[in-house]
Amino acid sequence: MKLFAARFGLRTRLVGAFLLVAAISAATTATLTYREARSAILQQAQDTAVDQFRDRIGSQAVTLPVDEEQLRRACRSLAREGKPHPWIVFAEYGTIRASSADRPTSDVITPELQAAARGNAHGSFQRVVKDGVPWLTVGMPALIDRGDGGQPTGLVLYAVMRLSTEEANVEAMVAAARDGALPALLIALVPALLAARSVLRPVRDLRRAAAGIGRGELDTRIEVRGSDELAGLARTFNDSSTKLQESVAELRQAEARARRFASDVSHELRTPLAGMLAVTEVLDEDAAQLNPDTAAAVRLISAETGKLATLVEDLMEISRFDARAADLHLDEVDVAEAIRKTLQNRHWEDRVGTELPDGIRAMIDPRRFDVVVANLVGNALRHGAEPVTVWLRTEQRGAADRLVVEVADSGPGIDPAVLPHIFDRFYKADAARTRSAGSGLGLAITQENVRLHGGTVRAAGGPGGGAVLTVELPLEGP
Repeated sequence: MKLFAARFGLRTRLVGAFLLVAAISAATTATLTYREARSAILQQAQDTAVDQFRDRIGSQAVTLPVDEEQLRRACRSLAREGKPHPWIVFAEYGTIRASSADRPTSDVITPELQAAARGNAHGSFQRVVKDGVPWLTVGMPALIDRGDGGQPTGLVLYAVMRLSTEEANVEAMVAAARDGALPALLIALVPALLAARSVLRPVRDLRRAAAGIGRGELDTRIEVRGSDELAGLARTFNDSSTKLQESVAELRQAEARARRFASDVSHELRTPLAGMLAVTEVLDEDAAQLNPDTAAAVRLISAETGKLATLVEDLMEISRFDARAADLHLDEVDVAEAIRKTLQNRHWEDRVGTELPDGIRAMIDPRRFDVVVANLVGNALRHGAEPVTVWLRTEQRGAADRLVVEVADSGPGIDPAVLPHIFDRFYKADAARTRSAGSGLGLAITQENVRLHGGTVRAAGGPGGGAVLTVELPLEGP
């Protein structure tokens, strides 16, 4: 049943069910009609034959005792008067056997009919099929009336009549029913298609509306027709769509307010932070001349101010991505040289190993690519363990070449439970670590920059331990 439902559509199943019901109804009606008509046709022929045979025997003058020749003449006389079809008449009188045919006995007359005819003054009859031919056999005892009712004479007469005409009529009825079945089903196909259409129309509307909701068209509604179950389903869908639209609108407004707040706060913090950074640089230069406690406090303030400045810059960057205001400025770049510059600018060249083949050029945004590499390497140095290695290569993916950059560390690796969340904003794998050297946005910003290039970034455990973060970008640009 499941295979049938999967292979055929709802329209086909509805039409098929309708036609099946129509076929079963037609077959049931035809079967009942056939049985009743067949019984009526055969009953009529049978009653006519039995009545005629009984009457003709009653009017037949037979003088007892009879000899074989007299019995043969009586059989022929009865056979000529047979109705509704010619009879073949057989007679039994003691040991004498005679008939209106060439043979004195018939294999159509059964012992059951003979016993019933001898024991019943009104006679008996039986329908017999012999070699595929239907026969009606009637047995009647000849009676003599001495004033006290009919008394058996020992003479029993049998009439054998073929029912070929009646059987042909029945077969003609069957053929007519069979030949009329296909046109009837074709006619039933029209209301089946109309019924399927009336059922499928709201289903198609529901499918289109669901697809619209899936595309983000939350104002999609279905026209409600009628008051049946499908109309109830349409009303339920419309109510659910309205509530979903309201909920999404509220969420979007809340998200927009949160983004605007983060952007505004970050922007407002830049001016005072610039002054604070300038002051902390001066204090750092004079820290050596201060007493140890004051020098430690100055260095702490300087470090925390630097972290705050990094956090503010990262918040502003992520706000630009949320507002879809981030732009790409593509340029053809020597990728190996770009990675070396990133490491040199941050004084990591002595701490990070590289395998950077020359000659690989790609259309990328140099500033955003620098941020991607810096965030991946900085994350490996902070949360992994040295040595950290950067690999560069190209791979063929379908009809296009891809740029692949891998950053691997030698740390404890990444817990499988953490992998799905490693690029989430402010996500901390260790809940006990409330503070870290980074802003908690580095990998999220990395992912956004990679997506902007039309690439992907993923994290996995290294084969020998540690973590491996892999970036794939199209060589020709997004």
